[in-house]
Amino acid sequence: MVRPVIHIILHIVAPGIAARFLRPGRWKLAWAAMLSAWLIDLDHLMADPMFDPDRCSLGFHPLHSFPAIALYLIVSIFPQTRLLGIGLLIHIVLDGLDCLWMAVW
Repeated sequence: MVRPVIHIILHIVAPGIAARFLRPGRWKLAWAAMLSAWLIDLDHLMADPMFDPDRCSLGFHPLHSFPAIALYLIVSIFPQTRLLGIGLLIHIVLDGLDCLWMAVW
């Protein structure tokens, strides 16, 4: 039960740290933009069961697929969408760390 709680906390804290670093003067707006990347978890609604704490989301859910991740890399290049792209990549990295954590423990 501890792993999901830590995972959710990291999904909130990591974008905040990135926002403070990338946009120190407007970090709250940057943080909000990066937190909006959490919307990619809507693809969990298509899974059965919707939430499985022992399932790796990378490669399983459509918005967590490798073609989608490539798109997130492209989105992070352009200034207009950079914060969203970085938020999406942070989300994917954290989900990947969760997958590793599941494999080890």
